Amino acid sequence: MKFARLDRLLLIAVLCLGLSGCLGTAVGLVVDTAIEVAKVPFKVGGAVIDVVSGDEDKASKEKGKAESDGEEDKGDEK
Repeated sequence: MKFARLDRLLLIAVLCLGLSGCLGTAVGLVVDTAIEVAKVPFKVGGAVIDVVSGDEDKASKEKGKAESDGEEDKGDEK
């Protein structure tokens, strides 16, 4: 009778240790998901800002590139 109690206690201890690993994995997954969900509004906001200001940035980059290309050509002529 005493061994049956010890066996049960050992079984419960082993199960608890085994489940703690699963619990840690589940908690980690929930935390990772929550972090990704929190990042979404910032990504969407950044994309909206890029779309709205994209034309201005593209025009200024092209203008800067054209100016720098012109300077490189002048440098080659010297």
